[in-house]
Amino acid sequence: MDKSEPIYVAGHRGMVGSAIVRCLQRRGYRNIVTADRASLDLRDPHAVQRFFDERRPAYVFLAAAKVGGIHANNTYPAQFIYENLMIEANVIHAAFAAGIDRLLFLGSSCIYPRDCPQPIRESYLLTGPLEQTNEPYAIAKIAGIKLCESYNRQYGTRYVSVMPTNLYGPRDNYDLQMSHVLPALLRKTHDAKVRGDSQVEVWGSGTPRREFLYVDDMADACVFLMESGVADGLFNIGSGTDVTIRRLAETIMRIVEFEGDIVFDASKPDGTPQKLLCVDRMRELGWQSTTSLEDGIRRAYESFLSESEHEQGVPSAG
Repeated sequence: MDKSEPIYVAGHRGMVGSAIVRCLQRRGYRNIVTADRASLDLRDPHAVQRFFDERRPAYVFLAAAKVGGIHANNTYPAQFIYENLMIEANVIHAAFAAGIDRLLFLGSSCIYPRDCPQPIRESYLLTGPLEQTNEPYAIAKIAGIKLCESYNRQYGTRYVSVMPTNLYGPRDNYDLQMSHVLPALLRKTHDAKVRGDSQVEVWGSGTPRREFLYVDDMADACVFLMESGVADGLFNIGSGTDVTIRRLAETIMRIVEFEGDIVFDASKPDGTPQKLLCVDRMRELGWQSTTSLEDGIRRAYESFLSESEHEQGVPSAG
């Protein structure tokens, strides 16, 4: 990428988008184009096209999306599929119409079949049924991948898709009704410590295995891919290792310094039994993650405490 040309980061206020902006700034990119929701509704195709025509970015990182955990996906399936389809279709088409050759689309590891072999390779896409709890969101993300592939094939663009594993870090969503497992556990454990509770309840059996990646490592992978000149394809982004939900909860309790017990509610859904990405393609290109789970959670908790000072409704540990 040319450091003098404009780079549009869609979703710059979200966890992933803000991490991409931080990464670009660290690497010396200064012409970063952003737009908040008040000034640009990515669900509006005409507004998106006007934005691209006026700002003329040379590169696009498409990190904007409606995201959430099991509860949110189960409760708002229509919103998840509609909003994500509209956002990606509008941005990808507007980028093409504006003559933009390079774009990176942020997907999700939930695109893969629920019961596919582990670790999950990119070639397993569309080889089996999806996990029902987040199928609408997954279908929207699969459509984004296919949009990139189709524009490349028909128009010769160089649009790349990346599939991150479970991400966490600064600017994560800690709403207990909408968040993913790691930020939800971090928030619940912190609140339990503040209240002096004797236990923390965790959804499911605690046996499913999940892979986690600190969001700044994810951003580094995205910028690495765009700088590498890779022209197309699908790339898994992860740490290459996983842990049980029980082990995750125990690690969080240790970092938060909560001394109570964990209680697993087996009546709640577990989701996919295991989800570990094969990250061989990225390693072959020369990239791998550098932040351990322990260090990442510590940084995430520090960010959570800092962010909570500016929000209402989050109890302080001090």
